[in-house]
Amino acid sequence: MRATLIYGAGDVRVEDVPDPRLRDPADAVVRVVRSCICGSDLWPYGAKPESGTGARIGHEFLGVVEETGSAVSELKAGDLVVAPFVWADNTCDFCTEGLQTSCRHGGMWGADGVDGGQGEAVRVPQAEGTLVKLPVGEDSALLPSLLTLSDVFPTGHHAAVKAGVNERTTVTVIGDGAVGLCAVLAAKRLGAERIILMGRHKDRTDLGREFGATDVVAERGEEGVEKVRELTGGDGTHRTLECVGLEQAMETALGVTRKGGTVSRVGAPQYEQVSLGFPVFFSNITVTGGVAPARAYIEELLPDVLEGKVEPGKVFDRTVELTDIPGGYQAMADREALKVLVRP
Repeated sequence: MRATLIYGAGDVRVEDVPDPRLRDPADAVVRVVRSCICGSDLWPYGAKPESGTGARIGHEFLGVVEETGSAVSELKAGDLVVAPFVWADNTCDFCTEGLQTSCRHGGMWGADGVDGGQGEAVRVPQAEGTLVKLPVGEDSALLPSLLTLSDVFPTGHHAAVKAGVNERTTVTVIGDGAVGLCAVLAAKRLGAERIILMGRHKDRTDLGREFGATDVVAERGEEGVEKVRELTGGDGTHRTLECVGLEQAMETALGVTRKGGTVSRVGAPQYEQVSLGFPVFFSNITVTGGVAPARAYIEELLPDVLEGKVEPGKVFDRTVELTDIPGGYQAMADREALKVLVRP
């Protein structure tokens, strides 16, 4: 079969790899129907050291079950399923606490001999705990929005949940990438009436307004902080969702947050440290967030997607065939595409 491998910065290739096969009774083999490129895939795309051996990549996909191991009883061939961006047994103590990203028997796609999601098929470990069956066919118009349940929509939702967003809170979302836009959607879904989106790409912030943003701040740094505070009577917002992962974004998040407020960070951190000194301490600002346990949220978010109450699939603004995925990476790196959908 064909799959995507990364050899180094800017070097993504689609090559023939061995077909996946069952290795463990808890495995399933899934034929990929849709996958996509994540913003976090751009970090290795921009900085991975050159290697003579390609590494599998991709962690967002949905597909059709083709084969199951003897220990899998709740899934069968022909089921359409979505896979969270980590695999997990969904039964260990961390999983039952809703922290499948810390599963004692789980792991990452594309690591330790496990297939990446950007390919024609995937061997899924811990299939029964990982995969969520979808009540639609593989030709459904809902596939783009259902695919967001693998990562980007639950990640935005995680940011809002960890921050404690509700109808009584004002919210700032930092970042107009796909995660930031899904964070706007999540904050709106949880009842926030005032949502300030910090971003400066008009096509993206227009979608943010469609998702529920009431204000857009294009300024960055101190200027951006001052603008948010101006919009909020000088106080800042109760909740700030940091969806970028850069030091400046985190500093901005702390700067726009109201005293006693909360910063929730879900942007994959590309910094070693940020300042949490006396001003933050004296303002009683809480810092929370982290990697999103997508599996914990899928059943909660799925009904609204199926009913069309939310359409997170609108973050996909370009579709490529698997063979054209190198161009999809380049388009996202050049900010010519927000998020790229991949068809095998």
